[in-house]
Amino acid sequence: MSVSEVFSIVNVIALPMWVLMIFLPKWKGTRFLIDYKIIPLVLSLFYAFYIGNSMLSGPPMDFGSLESVMHLFTFENAVLAGWVHYLAFDLLVGMWMLDQNKSLNIHPILMAPCLIGTFMLGPIGFILFMIIRSFKLRTA
Repeated sequence: MSVSEVFSIVNVIALPMWVLMIFLPKWKGTRFLIDYKIIPLVLSLFYAFYIGNSMLSGPPMDFGSLESVMHLFTFENAVLAGWVHYLAFDLLVGMWMLDQNKSLNIHPILMAPCLIGTFMLGPIGFILFMIIRSFKLRTA
């Protein structure tokens, strides 16, 4: 299987989870996937394979400078591993936000931009959630 095909597969794996988290966050199927972290675990297996492959076939991993990191991302396996890393960890942050919301009870209309922001821009959605969370905690 080519790296491009795996890229498509991991995206197809992650996207339905985001749809469930945004539109059906309290559905028992969504909650099961969140509680057991099924999708991030599957993505982590892909990550482990491709980061391992990158470590074995590519240059030594050097994160000491921007130039070194940019060089690492000229290798397909490293780029794919990096992408899967983003997919898995952004999902984990979104799942954490929904877990937090079990006690916060932030309205789904306010949670949706937080989740979409996390899906598309990672830390931006997290910041938005933390702002809404702080207001919610102050008024509780």
